[in-house]
Amino acid sequence: MTGRGRPRKAKSPETKDAKSKTRPDEIKQLSLPRCPRKDFTEEKQNGVMKEQKPKEREQKKPNHTIEKPSVQSAQKEKTTKHFTEDINKQQETPSDNTKAPVRGPKAKTCAGRAKSREQSGERVRKMRLELPKDTTKDSIEITKAKKCPGRAKSTEQLTEETTKMQLETPKDMTMDSIKITKAKTFACKAESPEKFTEETMKMQPEKRKYTTKAYVPQHKCEDKSEVASILSTTLEKLKIKRHDRSNAAKVINEIIKNIITHLKKKTECFKEAEQLHTGSYYENVKISHPDEFDVMLSIPVDRVAIKPFGDDGAFYSVTLKRGNSPLKEFQENDILSASKMLTEFREEVKKCVKPFTEWKVTTKKKGCPAVTLTTKVQSVTISLDVVLCLRVKSSWPPFTNEGFKIEGWLGTKVKREYKLKPYYLVPKYEGRGTVERDGVLAKDSWRISFSHVEKDILKNHGSEKTCCEKEGERCCRKDCLKLLKHLLSLLKEKNPSFDKFYSYQAKTTLLHACCSRTKDSEWRASSLSQCFQQLLEDFVGHLEKGVLPNFFIPDQNLLSGSDQKKCMSLAHCIKKEVENGFPIFK
Repeated sequence: MTGRGRPRKAKSPETKDAKSKTRPDEIKQLSLPRCPRKDFTEEKQNGVMKEQKPKEREQKKPNHTIEKPSVQSAQKEKTTKHFTEDINKQQETPSDNTKAPVRGPKAKTCAGRAKSREQSGERVRKMRLELPKDTTKDSIEITKAKKCPGRAKSTEQLTEETTKMQLETPKDMTMDSIKITKAKTFACKAESPEKFTEETMKMQPEKRKYTTKAYVPQHKCEDKSEVASILSTTLEKLKIKRHDRSNAAKVINEIIKNIITHLKKKTECFKEAEQLHTGSYYENVKISHPDEFDVMLSIPVDRVAIKPFGDDGAFYSVTLKRGNSPLKEFQENDILSASKMLTEFREEVKKCVKPFTEWKVTTKKKGCPAVTLTTKVQSVTISLDVVLCLRVKSSWPPFTNEGFKIEGWLGTKVKREYKLKPYYLVPKYEGRGTVERDGVLAKDSWRISFSHVEKDILKNHGSEKTCCEKEGERCCRKDCLKLLKHLLSLLKEKNPSFDKFYSYQAKTTLLHACCSRTKDSEWRASSLSQCFQQLLEDFVGHLEKGVLPNFFIPDQNLLSGSDQKKCMSLAHCIKKEVENGFPIFK
């Protein structure tokens, strides 16, 4: 029983803990602990009651201030059983500074155990310093208990604290983001860890974007326009002036007419010779000056049998069938000798040209099928190659079956019409003329030629019939070929070791490219720079592989006579010109 004037008997700590476990909803309403009744009666009997009351008031005030910032005091205000058990464990830990007051006869009075404000504040600061580093969960729980029990921290405050942590420790960004995600998981009603982590990592993609933008060179477009200007200017320089063309054509036509007239009147074996215009001049791909002309004089043969000389299908031995052909005088062992026939033809041309003193016959070159004549027109030296050939009216050899792939470019009908045309045999051989195969010497073999088809294709080169006509759109196929021939000739001038490369390889590269890029829209005149560089890439690819198949006979490699080192060297020079913007044209 307690009197009305006497204070109520305080409960022991064990009883207080038990009550907090059974009645957690009343923790907030508990008042600060008072002195036990037993001690109170003992002190009253000893006459110290009057002195105890003022000290007891002093003890109450600092207890409120101490419990507010203290970790243990905040945890006592948790509303769940789990938090209460954690507080009891912390109170029982010997390393903790907040031990429960000792009961028994040795217990001091409440006034003796009270601390001043300064001492309590210092004690709290020490406790905070001694806390472990990974206190993210506890700190969030303390803040939660301080502000409003049962309610999670606001998203704005949590984001602000996360930003501060990132600024303070930028090097350990990964650990901070992990701790932040952990803290957000324990905070109820907060954002999900996945969403928060996604927001935190937004900085890194932005940095990558900035790096990519900075990598784009600003002068790339300027280089393209500069290269296009250089190529256009070079093409203008390569154009043949009209009066130069007409003057050269007049001289050439006059001498050819005289040669044909002489062959028809003075010879029996060449009286059926017919003129066939071939070569770059008649294909409209001649560059710089009209200084080189090729004219084929064909002799028709109706009944012949051809047999491949070699494995690539480019060279053949010719046998005349029964009949009274004037060419029988050039036969040896039933084989029409190319060397004998070419020697006779050369002598007849010399006889014809002798009265025309302005023309001179050049020395015969090894393996060359032409008789070369030279003259000067307005101080410009002009050369004329008069080529002897046989015109064969029969189906094309089987070696051509896998070549001449123009179906996707010019159409199947056009291909069929071309294959109905005759083909030609030229007295030309490769290597040593004394090499013998099946009783036939190399110098007596003939090389197959489709130059007349090449000329027709380059004249009618568009997938649309109106390509490069007045009503149609202009393409850059021929312009690309002119530039490639010009580049090759300039590189040969700088490096004489490139003399094994010739313009026919450039033309063959273009024909293959036209079959690969068949549409006229892929060869627009406005895209000259891009198309020319693509053609150079094709040519460099052939050089690096050391393989350039004949357009009509794919088994023949037009680079077989060139050393692989020379091919690689030429490819390197072309690459260098492309990378530097074609300084050789400047």
